[in-house]
Amino acid sequence: MTRPSPSQPLRIAIDTGGTFTDCVWLERGRLRLLKIFSTPADPSLAIAEAVRKIAGDGDFILLHGTTVGTNALLERKGARVAFVTTKGFADVIEIGRQARPKLYDFFFDRVPPLVPAELRFEVAERTDCQGTILQVPDARALTELAYSIEKSGAEAVAVSLLFSFANRSNEKAVAGALEALGLPLSLSHKILPEFREYERASTVVMNAYLQPVMQRYLGLIQQRLSGVETSSAKSANQPRIFVMQSSGGITAVESAAREPVRTVLSGPAGGVIGAAAMARRSGFGRIIGFDMGGTSTDVSLVDGEPRPATEGMVAGLPVRVPMLDIHTVGAGGGSLARFDSAGALRVGPESAGADPGPICYGRGQLPTVTDANLLLGRIIPEQFLGGDFSLDLERTRKITAAWLARQRQRLPLEAFAEGVIRVVNANMEKAIRVVSIERGYDTREFTLVAFGGAGGLHACELAAGLGIPRVLVPPLPGALSAYGILASDVVKDYSRTVLWSVARQESSSDLKKKLRAEFNELEAAARRDFMAEGWKKAIQLRHSADLRYQGQGYELNVPAPGFNISALTESFHREHRRRYGYSHPEREVEIVTLRLRAAQPSQLSSFKTEERDAGRAAKKKNVFQRASLKKNRTYRGPAVVTEYSATAYIPSGMKFHVDAAGSLVVEIRKFEVGNKKYDLRPLTSYF
Repeated sequence: MTRPSPSQPLRIAIDTGGTFTDCVWLERGRLRLLKIFSTPADPSLAIAEAVRKIAGDGDFILLHGTTVGTNALLERKGARVAFVTTKGFADVIEIGRQARPKLYDFFFDRVPPLVPAELRFEVAERTDCQGTILQVPDARALTELAYSIEKSGAEAVAVSLLFSFANRSNEKAVAGALEALGLPLSLSHKILPEFREYERASTVVMNAYLQPVMQRYLGLIQQRLSGVETSSAKSANQPRIFVMQSSGGITAVESAAREPVRTVLSGPAGGVIGAAAMARRSGFGRIIGFDMGGTSTDVSLVDGEPRPATEGMVAGLPVRVPMLDIHTVGAGGGSLARFDSAGALRVGPESAGADPGPICYGRGQLPTVTDANLLLGRIIPEQFLGGDFSLDLERTRKITAAWLARQRQRLPLEAFAEGVIRVVNANMEKAIRVVSIERGYDTREFTLVAFGGAGGLHACELAAGLGIPRVLVPPLPGALSAYGILASDVVKDYSRTVLWSVARQESSSDLKKKLRAEFNELEAAARRDFMAEGWKKAIQLRHSADLRYQGQGYELNVPAPGFNISALTESFHREHRRRYGYSHPEREVEIVTLRLRAAQPSQLSSFKTEERDAGRAAKKKNVFQRASLKKNRTYRGPAVVTEYSATAYIPSGMKFHVDAAGSLVVEIRKFEVGNKKYDLRPLTSYF
């Protein structure tokens, strides 16, 4: 393989998914792509294989998006954690909040905490809400605490003392007593110096729960990649590795191993960044990202630029670190179809995954969404993955028919496949509504950006049902998450709870000085951290604050440029009106938490996308290879557009073209569905 100059290591972005491991890199100004099957038992094997194929004997930098942390939480396969907190608060992680996720479900079981009762430890100490130390922990008691944790068999320790965000002294004393144990320590004043003890404790516990898992995994990657021969091979230099964070930026592998809680949405975050970047190239700033992969679908809304939320739920547990607002449902190409006890058709959330996979892959025995698309003629068997992997249509027909017979369903195959598509589309439409309509956005003002291996197969029907005027399928859609990782900045986020009442301050200028002083401390911490990782270029700083009306229980985050207090509160009033439909400019406003995002801009420059065809040329009417479409020429559906990483389906009546940026743009506006009756006839009927 042709190599770049030795002075410029190859930057390889790798996104590990449930079915495929996607790899994107920039070579001589052209964006290149490789997809290989994932190795779920050990994801590092697929990564090492991909790097060997791509880097050859050259130097490289790895940028990695991973689902290891997410899977460990979902499967409850993290570390055995000891939780240390203030005396009387050991059960805060079990009591949680009063809110019920399912209000009318009497049989709903709450998600159990990650730490059982026998591993929760208390310390007799106290700090008040102003940061005044009321009781210092006793040295002898701390020695006994360390001994008890050592006997417990804990593999990691989470420490979250009451009001440690206001004064960290007691928490540092506890940490000093536990350091001799040699266990990974997660301290709340470092990970989350914010109020709300339940969310803070949950986040710190989650970090400790993932630390040993991520440390082993990232260490294994480093070990495997060190075995990849390089031109300086015989150089003892370890390849540099960066990990994608949930907030939409990459961080050094050491930081990811230390604070893995910031990586729980690592892969999906890359998709949001990639979708926004590709949409900007086509002139669209307001988008809804629709990432349909093999196991799940991730949806997100970007209004101008990706902005991380400050809190989310992962595996049913609150996590309060910056993370892009991504809503996930168990609907993907590998989602399994089934009939419930009442005979209703259901799709997902169970998935065939990479092994055995859909029936058409050659090993699966249960029908999936991918099989349904194949039966409807929306996927061309011989053009899957550029012809490198052909799908077995006859096997799919035979096994699906036999399965339907066992289910005592007398449905024609095509009618069954249509039903699968309708059901999975309904599930995904609900997800898109969550991030758009339910949050006060008008979908008619957005563009649906479809990516992931299956996104283009379903996007047009979803857009028509939701009133979205157009669909954009960017270049390399099946690996857009990997591209987003490649395009991401190096990012670090900092926060501090202050709880200031704007009306009670002596003057706006005094409050501005306090604001500036607090941000100065956060900026100093950011510069220290970037310097420690070897970044010497100037960093970009973005200031924001969480505000609320006095008496409210939750906040809204708004930008804080220039530290102008009146502008800050006015921004809050506007955001409150947009989000909730009303505001109260006359009410007292509180500044709750200050936030700083520090970034080292991405080194990704201008590029051309790889015009790789989808294998053997299509000989069927209405089937196009994407590389053969002429830019700015209008085509009409029904059509299937094939390419190496994905397939797009355009129903009858829709127009589409490839724009100057190489994106496939489908206009939905003039498509008349009439009572939402979509055209789901098999595409084969048009040939």
